[in-house]
Amino acid sequence: MTSPESAQIVIRPAAARWRVRFEGHVIADSADALILEEPGHTPVVYFPREDVSMEYMSRTDRATHCPYKGEAAYYTLLMDGDFAENAVWTYEEPAPQAQMIRGRLAFYPNRVEIYPVAEADVNPRGARPGVADVVRHTDAGDGTTQADHWPAP
Repeated sequence: MTSPESAQIVIRPAAARWRVRFEGHVIADSADALILEEPGHTPVVYFPREDVSMEYMSRTDRATHCPYKGEAAYYTLLMDGDFAENAVWTYEEPAPQAQMIRGRLAFYPNRVEIYPVAEADVNPRGARPGVADVVRHTDAGDGTTQADHWPAP
């Protein structure tokens, strides 16, 4: 997922579901997070904006520049009277080699709790079966399957 011009950063899909907790509340939960690795820095988890509770964030005037990722914009978290100033950042117009993180959000780990979550903890029943699986395993009452009566998907 990297190109020669982006040799300084590596962006890959996260292998697990990730969450962010602020002041005891889960404010981000995603099975579509990305991990960005940059030499000399701890890996950073980037969350899709649609998986983050944006109602607790307020855009600030802070901006920084990274030669590999571009211009970062910041948000302050505010919840239950507690706030974390400039605790969240995003690259809305990232550099060409960082396009995968466009519009995604990252959090400072010293301001919030960022942690992986096992899918089994989120959905203990596992994936729901499709109609074909349910029909195939439905008994017709005489010990035979119902699958013969339904078209294949």
